[in-house]
Amino acid sequence: MNKNRKAVVLLSGGLDSATALAIAAAKGFDCYAMSFDYGQRHRFELEAAKTIAEKLGAVKHLVLPVGLGDIGESALTADIAVPKTRSDTDIATGIPVTYVPARNTVFLSCALAWAEALRAPDIFIGVNAIDYSGYPDCRPEFINAFERMANLAIKAAVEGNIRIHIQAPLLYLTKAEIIKKGMALGVDYSITHSCYDPSPEGLACGQCDSCRFRKKGFAEAGLDDPTHYAKK
Repeated sequence: MNKNRKAVVLLSGGLDSATALAIAAAKGFDCYAMSFDYGQRHRFELEAAKTIAEKLGAVKHLVLPVGLGDIGESALTADIAVPKTRSDTDIATGIPVTYVPARNTVFLSCALAWAEALRAPDIFIGVNAIDYSGYPDCRPEFINAFERMANLAIKAAVEGNIRIHIQAPLLYLTKAEIIKKGMALGVDYSITHSCYDPSPEGLACGQCDSCRFRKKGFAEAGLDDPTHYAKK
């Protein structure tokens, strides 16, 4: 256990980040949750993140505005159609238009700044390199490289007062394994939001990559999917 040890936890409001927060809390960290309003079309995730942070006992939940929508070039932030009902072969090939340029680099950099201010040695991120859409900033090579960079970049590390650890506890887990781990830690997945293209009421589309991975995870875990999907 890590009594009174602080950690910054990136919290999108989705299934993976909620599980990462639950894992950090279970390890005894005092968790400082960080979310981003970055112009995403699925802003319902921010309300989910707020609820998750409260239920999982985050010390503080900070929501930062970051203008990634002004940069564009992603189906999540620009007027570009979100791909639906892609085949497993398509999902396993290339990087889809739902990739947001440098998103995790930006998010981790903001988390690093807060971690230095808090003197929090650990940053948790719920990236996954098994059941995912092939985003380059979800790979172990990226996480390892960012950790090395982080310890070169901040005053507290250079002066030897802190050493940053980027914790990615879900990196090598399937979605089913993530869900089982979260359930064991008491995560209520009905309050999480994963859909890239929800209805105006916030109902999941059930057809985007994120919804498909979520459905697959619950099915393979042998558990009921509590997600509210829009009727076809």
